[in-house]
Amino acid sequence: MQITTYINDLLYRYECVIIPGFGALLTQYHSARIDGDTHILFPPSKTLSFNRQLQTNDGLLANYIASVEKCSYESALQKLRAYTKKLSIQLTEGITVSLSNIGDFYLNEENSIQFTPSSLQNFNTTSFGLSSVEIHKVSRLKETHQQQEKLPIPLNPVRRLKYGYLKHTAIALIAVSLVSLGGMKMYEDEVQKYNFVEKQKAVTAVENQIQQATFSLENPLPTLNLTFKKQVGKYHIIAGAFRIATNADKKIKELANIGFSPILIGVNKYGLHQVAYSSYEDRLEAIKNLREIQKSQNSDAWLLVKELEK
Repeated sequence: MQITTYINDLLYRYECVIIPGFGALLTQYHSARIDGDTHILFPPSKTLSFNRQLQTNDGLLANYIASVEKCSYESALQKLRAYTKKLSIQLTEGITVSLSNIGDFYLNEENSIQFTPSSLQNFNTTSFGLSSVEIHKVSRLKETHQQQEKLPIPLNPVRRLKYGYLKHTAIALIAVSLVSLGGMKMYEDEVQKYNFVEKQKAVTAVENQIQQATFSLENPLPTLNLTFKKQVGKYHIIAGAFRIATNADKKIKELANIGFSPILIGVNKYGLHQVAYSSYEDRLEAIKNLREIQKSQNSDAWLLVKELEK
């Protein structure tokens, strides 16, 4: 079934893929882990589960089919209905339905759908090309240190110097040190005097510049009023698509008058101007509001997943 391939494609990108009238496939991230019994390291993965309660069409799968097969949205919905009908018939006949790389569906004794996910597919794109690895115990070698033989240190005999020679040498060194200290002291005094004079010059120059600088606040600059357009999400509840742009504008005004925050999505590949009730960052919030709109406003409303150009 070609639709099974489309579902596989979407599971790599989204955490929830709804099959209208059948249920939803959900992915959940799991970090890398080590099996303590088998000593096997498993890469990060996404586990797959099935929720029978989520059956309302959110437009994700139908729009993807329409874009890939280059057909209309209604035609994509018809293909989905035929797909889910075939699945339901096979299950009621007691057949276990296997979807490639997804898992097996079957009915239990209470006639409720059960799902066993496939262990062959990892929908985590960051783990592409990674497989499980068996970990082997590493034997560490103990380092051995050989004690080196200590060699005796030869002592060079020091020739005794005569006391008179040492005395004269010490006096000469003291005299040289006193002369050097006196010269160094004079040099340091001159440096301090120079630094003090230069510091005073710098302070005076700065004070003159401060006194010369004047600031006039009599004619302040006009206040800037900046308007930032709030960033919209990529989940849009579509109210309608119009061939004529003026009709799309009328729809936007109509929705604004009844309390919505409508937005013009733009022209699709069929040349229709799409108008949305509102846009959302969170997918679950968008689905919740879509259901409310379908019940109270427009049963034909659907969810478009599209990043808008900023």
